[in-house]
Amino acid sequence: MSADHGFKLGSIQRERIKKLNEASLKNGSYILYWMQASPRTEYNHALEYAVEKANELNRPLIAFFGITGNFPEANERSYWFMLEGLLETKKSLEERGIQLVVWNQSPEKGILKLSRQASLLVSDRGYLRIQRRWYQYVAGKASCPFIQVETNVVVPVETASSKEEYSAATLRPKLTRILGKYLIPLKERSLRIHSLDMEFESVELENPRRLLDELNVDRTVKKVESFKGGTSEAKKHLRVFIRSKLDEYPTLRNNPTVDFVSNMSPYLHFGQISPVYIALEVLKTESPGKETYLEELIVRRELSMNFLFYNEEYDSFDCLPEWAKNTLMAHRKDPRPYKYSLEELENSETHDSVWNAAQQEMVETGKMHGYMRMYWAKKILEWVESPVEAFRIALYLNNKYELDGRDPNSFAGVAWCFGKHDRPWRERPIYGKVRYMSENGLKRKFDVDKYIKKLQFY
Repeated sequence: MSADHGFKLGSIQRERIKKLNEASLKNGSYILYWMQASPRTEYNHALEYAVEKANELNRPLIAFFGITGNFPEANERSYWFMLEGLLETKKSLEERGIQLVVWNQSPEKGILKLSRQASLLVSDRGYLRIQRRWYQYVAGKASCPFIQVETNVVVPVETASSKEEYSAATLRPKLTRILGKYLIPLKERSLRIHSLDMEFESVELENPRRLLDELNVDRTVKKVESFKGGTSEAKKHLRVFIRSKLDEYPTLRNNPTVDFVSNMSPYLHFGQISPVYIALEVLKTESPGKETYLEELIVRRELSMNFLFYNEEYDSFDCLPEWAKNTLMAHRKDPRPYKYSLEELENSETHDSVWNAAQQEMVETGKMHGYMRMYWAKKILEWVESPVEAFRIALYLNNKYELDGRDPNSFAGVAWCFGKHDRPWRERPIYGKVRYMSENGLKRKFDVDKYIKKLQFY
């Protein structure tokens, strides 16, 4: 790649870097970084690579973020959180002499326009279908070299595995063998030529409400007070987790009556904190909980990336393994003890008070406890007549209200409740051989009444 484009590879791991077109290096006005999936300045391999190339080619560096008002399933809640983080990132970039250009335009159209004057285009990497379409569109039209640098995983997806993995058990040894190469500190580079005096139009990020009005964003799902976007907020949560929760994480992480989770998922979803940074901070400790947490952060999370990358049907019932689809469809006509419509489920109008509490927690706070999310989705399967419709409803509600919705982890998490990345269990009505969960099972693990009472103020 370096020979084709006329510059050295640099110090970022080669496997993170991918050439997306065959264009020759241009004598442009700047290096352009498309900061779409990883809007952060810390532990951002794509940003550091772009800085290296800017210094090597003696050009200023411009960062770009495109805001589209019709991103699938996004609403005020998700946009507000994203914009809070983006404003912090803008200020942080300016401290490094980098101008952030934000346009109210679909990202692939905006970046293509800016790339006309660029010597080189660098982007980070997202895994959703829409993100991949953006990259494909730009790769086919950009007149300068287009380089993608993967920074939202510890191990690059295609390096970890060349195929869709069946479960965590099959991916884990592949990751373990090579983890040390990628779980290393990332050096922050200094930029030689600043871009702050260059003139570009850019939207104002300081007034999110006005910007959301201009974008015509869905305002029915309101922003939450429980979480604020941004790298600094993410690091605050992480420090609290390591100091006060990590030791007890293995035994208390599945107890929703106490707060022993890391709360990293919204920040990871929006690219506001790096999984490499989180893992390195956890590894600095002598905590007995670190192995359990790193299993979730690296193995389970990167299994979800593997799932989205290799399975085109990741957001439909068809993504499930054959045994799960077959058993669920074989039991699709089994009598349901209760049947609820989407509206009743969305409004927490079921007979199950603990399920209602979980639904309320998600609607009001933007984050349902992970253990409750498993129970929540499995009960939708039990209460909706068609397993295909149950899958659709679970994904719809999750993506609508969760701050970490529309994320590989969310798609994989919902699919897991229907048998993905799991094995067949003892056959029973409705579920077939898919793993079953019950309210009595919850009661054996934690004080259900305490959980319900905790959420009554909603």
